[in-house]
Amino acid sequence: MTDRPGGALATRPLHFFWLADCSGSMSVNGKIQALNNAIREAIPHMQQVANENPNAEVLVRAIKFSNGAQWHISQPIPVNDFKWHDLTTEGTTSMGEALKLLAEQLKMPPMSDRALPPVIVLISDGQPTDDFIGGLQELLEKPWGKKAVRIAIAIGEDADLDILQRFIGHPELKPLQANNAEQLVHYIKWVSTAVLQSASSPVSQSVANSSAQTLNVPIPQLPDNDPSSAADVW
Repeated sequence: MTDRPGGALATRPLHFFWLADCSGSMSVNGKIQALNNAIREAIPHMQQVANENPNAEVLVRAIKFSNGAQWHISQPIPVNDFKWHDLTTEGTTSMGEALKLLAEQLKMPPMSDRALPPVIVLISDGQPTDDFIGGLQELLEKPWGKKAVRIAIAIGEDADLDILQRFIGHPELKPLQANNAEQLVHYIKWVSTAVLQSASSPVSQSVANSSAQTLNVPIPQLPDNDPSSAADVW
Protein backbone atom coordinates (compact mmCIF):
# COMPACT_ATOMS: atom_id res chain seq x y z
CA MET A 1 0.00 0.00 0.00
CA THR A 2 1.09 3.55 -0.66
CA ASP A 3 1.08 6.21 2.03
CA ARG A 4 -1.38 8.32 0.08
CA PRO A 5 -3.97 7.56 -2.61
CA GLY A 6 -2.14 7.63 -5.90
CA GLY A 7 1.28 7.21 -4.28
CA ALA A 8 4.15 9.61 -4.82
CA LEU A 9 2.39 11.58 -7.54
CA ALA A 10 -0.84 12.19 -5.63
CA THR A 11 -2.28 15.67 -6.07
CA ARG A 12 -0.49 18.27 -3.95
CA PRO A 13 -1.57 21.88 -3.39
CA LEU A 14 0.33 24.62 -5.21
CA HIS A 15 -0.52 28.09 -3.92
CA PHE A 16 -0.12 30.93 -6.43
CA PHE A 17 -0.19 34.49 -5.08
CA TRP A 18 -0.47 37.81 -6.95
CA LEU A 19 0.86 40.81 -4.95
CA ALA A 20 -0.28 43.92 -6.78
CA ASP A 21 0.78 47.54 -6.27
CA CYS A 22 -2.34 49.72 -6.27
CA SER A 23 -0.67 53.00 -5.28
CA GLY A 24 -1.73 56.27 -6.88
CA SER A 25 1.08 56.18 -9.45
CA MET A 26 -0.44 53.02 -10.93
CA SER A 27 -3.26 55.19 -12.29
CA VAL A 28 -0.83 57.01 -14.61
CA ASN A 29 -0.86 56.03 -18.29
CA GLY A 30 -3.37 53.26 -17.67
CA LYS A 31 -0.98 51.00 -15.75
CA ILE A 32 -3.60 49.53 -13.42
CA GLN A 33 -5.99 48.74 -16.24
CA ALA A 34 -3.15 47.14 -18.19
CA LEU A 35 -2.43 44.97 -15.14
CA ASN A 36 -6.10 44.02 -14.79
CA ASN A 37 -6.27 43.12 -18.46
CA ALA A 38 -3.01 41.15 -18.37
CA ILE A 39 -4.04 38.98 -15.44
CA ARG A 40 -7.50 38.39 -16.88
CA GLU A 41 -5.97 37.43 -20.22
CA ALA A 42 -3.60 35.00 -18.47
CA ILE A 43 -6.30 33.03 -16.65
CA PRO A 44 -7.17 30.61 -19.50
CA HIS A 45 -3.46 29.90 -19.96
CA MET A 46 -3.09 29.18 -16.23
CA GLN A 47 -6.06 26.84 -16.39
CA GLN A 48 -4.63 24.97 -19.36
CA VAL A 49 -1.27 24.48 -17.65
CA ALA A 50 -2.96 23.28 -14.46
CA ASN A 51 -5.08 20.80 -16.40
CA GLU A 52 -1.93 19.43 -18.03
CA ASN A 53 -0.33 18.87 -14.62
CA PRO A 54 -2.81 16.75 -12.65
CA ASN A 55 -0.27 16.08 -9.90
CA ALA A 56 -0.77 19.61 -8.54
CA GLU A 57 -3.89 21.40 -7.37
CA VAL A 58 -3.33 25.05 -8.28
CA LEU A 59 -4.96 27.49 -5.84
CA VAL A 60 -4.91 31.24 -6.53
CA ARG A 61 -5.12 34.25 -4.23
CA ALA A 62 -4.26 37.96 -4.49
CA ILE A 63 -3.14 40.79 -2.22
CA LYS A 64 -3.40 44.47 -3.10
CA PHE A 65 -1.33 47.15 -1.41
CA SER A 66 -1.50 50.94 -1.34
CA ASN A 67 -2.42 52.63 1.97
CA GLY A 68 -1.84 49.41 3.86
CA ALA A 69 -2.43 45.95 2.41
CA GLN A 70 -5.45 43.72 2.20
CA TRP A 71 -6.59 40.55 0.52
CA HIS A 72 -8.10 41.15 -2.90
CA ILE A 73 -8.94 37.45 -3.16
CA SER A 74 -8.70 36.00 0.33
CA GLN A 75 -9.65 32.36 -0.11
CA PRO A 76 -7.59 29.84 -2.11
CA ILE A 77 -9.58 29.48 -5.33
CA PRO A 78 -9.03 26.45 -7.60
CA VAL A 79 -7.61 27.87 -10.80
CA ASN A 80 -10.47 26.51 -12.91
CA ASP A 81 -12.88 28.62 -10.82
CA PHE A 82 -10.63 31.67 -10.65
CA LYS A 83 -12.01 35.03 -11.80
CA TRP A 84 -10.25 38.38 -11.64
CA HIS A 85 -11.89 41.48 -10.14
CA ASP A 86 -10.46 44.79 -11.29
CA LEU A 87 -8.10 46.67 -9.01
CA THR A 88 -8.34 50.41 -8.42
CA THR A 89 -5.67 52.83 -7.19
CA GLU A 90 -5.05 55.16 -4.25
CA GLY A 91 -2.37 56.38 -1.93
CA THR A 92 1.06 55.01 -1.12
CA THR A 93 3.01 51.74 -1.50
CA SER A 94 2.73 49.53 1.59
CA MET A 95 4.76 46.67 0.15
CA GLY A 96 6.09 45.58 3.54
CA GLU A 97 2.56 45.22 4.88
CA ALA A 98 1.69 43.05 1.88
CA LEU A 99 4.59 40.71 2.66
CA LYS A 100 3.55 40.50 6.33
CA LEU A 101 -0.03 39.72 5.35
CA LEU A 102 1.19 36.97 3.04
CA ALA A 103 3.56 35.58 5.67
CA GLU A 104 0.60 34.82 7.95
CA GLN A 105 -0.74 32.42 5.33
CA LEU A 106 2.58 30.64 4.80
CA LYS A 107 2.73 29.20 8.31
CA MET A 108 1.91 25.56 9.05
CA PRO A 109 -1.03 25.49 9.36
CA PRO A 110 -2.76 26.82 7.27
CA MET A 111 -0.12 25.53 4.81
CA SER A 112 0.28 21.78 4.47
CA ASP A 113 3.58 19.96 4.63
CA ARG A 114 2.48 18.22 1.42
CA ALA A 115 2.30 21.50 -0.51
CA LEU A 116 4.53 22.34 -3.44
CA PRO A 117 6.68 25.50 -3.23
CA PRO A 118 4.30 28.47 -3.56
CA VAL A 119 4.66 30.92 -6.43
CA ILE A 120 4.59 34.60 -5.41
CA VAL A 121 4.43 37.28 -8.10
CA LEU A 122 5.12 40.83 -6.88
CA ILE A 123 4.17 43.63 -9.28
CA SER A 124 5.12 47.25 -8.55
CA ASP A 125 5.85 50.55 -10.28
CA GLY A 126 7.60 52.38 -7.45
CA GLN A 127 9.29 52.21 -4.08
CA PRO A 128 7.87 50.89 -0.81
CA THR A 129 6.74 53.60 1.59
CA ASP A 130 6.71 51.39 4.68
CA ASP A 131 8.98 48.82 6.37
CA PHE A 132 9.79 46.60 3.40
CA ILE A 133 12.79 44.98 5.11
CA GLY A 134 10.71 44.00 8.13
CA GLY A 135 8.02 42.55 5.89
CA LEU A 136 10.54 40.58 3.84
CA GLN A 137 12.19 39.20 6.98
CA GLU A 138 8.83 38.09 8.31
CA LEU A 139 8.08 36.34 5.01
CA LEU A 140 11.45 34.56 4.88
CA GLU A 141 11.13 33.39 8.48
CA LYS A 142 8.30 31.13 7.37
CA PRO A 143 9.48 27.84 5.83
CA TRP A 144 7.12 28.18 2.90
CA GLY A 145 8.06 31.83 2.47
CA LYS A 146 11.70 30.87 2.16
CA LYS A 147 10.92 27.97 -0.20
CA ALA A 148 8.59 30.02 -2.40
CA VAL A 149 9.40 30.87 -5.99
CA ARG A 150 9.49 34.67 -5.83
CA ILE A 151 9.06 36.53 -9.14
CA ALA A 152 8.96 40.32 -9.49
CA ILE A 153 7.64 42.45 -12.34
CA ALA A 154 8.68 46.10 -12.48
CA ILE A 155 6.17 48.37 -14.18
CA GLY A 156 7.95 51.31 -15.76
CA GLU A 157 11.38 52.82 -15.17
CA ASP A 158 10.53 54.27 -11.74
CA ALA A 159 10.20 50.86 -10.10
CA ASP A 160 12.86 50.13 -7.48
CA LEU A 161 14.77 47.24 -9.05
CA ASP A 162 17.04 46.80 -6.04
CA ILE A 163 14.07 46.27 -3.76
CA LEU A 164 12.50 43.82 -6.20
CA GLN A 165 15.79 41.94 -6.45
CA ARG A 166 15.92 41.62 -2.66
CA PHE A 167 12.41 40.19 -2.73
CA ILE A 168 13.45 37.60 -5.35
CA GLY A 169 16.49 36.66 -3.30
CA HIS A 170 18.33 34.72 -6.01
CA PRO A 171 21.04 36.23 -8.23
CA GLU A 172 20.04 34.02 -11.17
CA LEU A 173 16.59 35.62 -11.31
CA LYS A 174 16.16 39.29 -12.17
CA PRO A 175 13.08 41.53 -12.04
CA LEU A 176 11.16 41.60 -15.30
CA GLN A 177 10.87 45.17 -16.59
CA ALA A 178 7.60 46.01 -18.36
CA ASN A 179 7.66 49.43 -20.00
CA ASN A 180 4.38 49.13 -21.86
CA ALA A 181 1.16 47.15 -21.80
CA GLU A 182 2.39 44.62 -24.38
CA GLN A 183 5.43 43.74 -22.30
CA LEU A 184 3.30 43.43 -19.18
CA VAL A 185 0.98 40.96 -20.91
CA HIS A 186 4.02 39.02 -22.13
CA TYR A 187 5.56 38.71 -18.66
CA ILE A 188 2.29 37.95 -16.88
CA LYS A 189 1.65 35.17 -19.40
CA TRP A 190 5.17 33.76 -18.85
CA VAL A 191 4.68 33.66 -15.09
CA SER A 192 1.22 32.14 -15.50
CA THR A 193 2.37 29.39 -17.86
CA ALA A 194 6.10 28.56 -17.92
CA VAL A 195 6.73 29.18 -14.21
CA LEU A 196 3.45 27.57 -13.15
CA GLN A 197 4.15 24.53 -15.32
CA SER A 198 7.59 24.11 -13.80
CA ALA A 199 6.29 24.57 -10.25
CA SER A 200 3.58 21.96 -10.72
CA SER A 201 5.80 19.33 -12.39
CA PRO A 202 6.90 16.08 -10.74
CA VAL A 203 10.46 17.46 -10.75
CA SER A 204 9.28 20.30 -8.52
CA GLN A 205 7.61 17.81 -6.21
CA SER A 206 10.91 16.08 -5.55
CA VAL A 207 12.87 19.33 -5.24
CA ALA A 208 10.34 20.67 -2.74
CA ASN A 209 11.55 18.10 -0.24
CA SER A 210 15.17 19.22 -0.56
CA SER A 211 16.89 21.46 1.97
CA ALA A 212 19.31 22.86 -0.61
CA GLN A 213 19.65 26.64 -0.62
CA THR A 214 19.01 26.89 -4.34
CA LEU A 215 15.92 27.62 -6.36
CA ASN A 216 13.23 25.21 -5.23
CA VAL A 217 11.73 25.00 -8.68
CA PRO A 218 13.61 24.67 -11.98
CA ILE A 219 12.89 28.06 -13.55
CA PRO A 220 12.42 28.05 -17.33
CA GLN A 221 14.36 30.40 -19.57
CA LEU A 222 13.45 34.00 -18.89
CA PRO A 223 11.44 35.77 -21.58
CA ASP A 224 13.06 38.42 -23.74
CA ASN A 225 13.27 41.88 -22.20
CA ASP A 226 11.82 43.47 -25.32
CA PRO A 227 9.01 41.27 -26.66
CA SER A 228 7.27 44.19 -28.36
CA SER A 229 8.28 46.86 -30.81
CA ALA A 230 5.85 49.27 -29.18
CA ALA A 231 7.39 52.47 -27.90
CA ASP A 232 7.99 52.66 -24.16
CA VAL A 233 5.15 54.53 -22.49
CA TRP A 234 5.82 53.93 -18.80
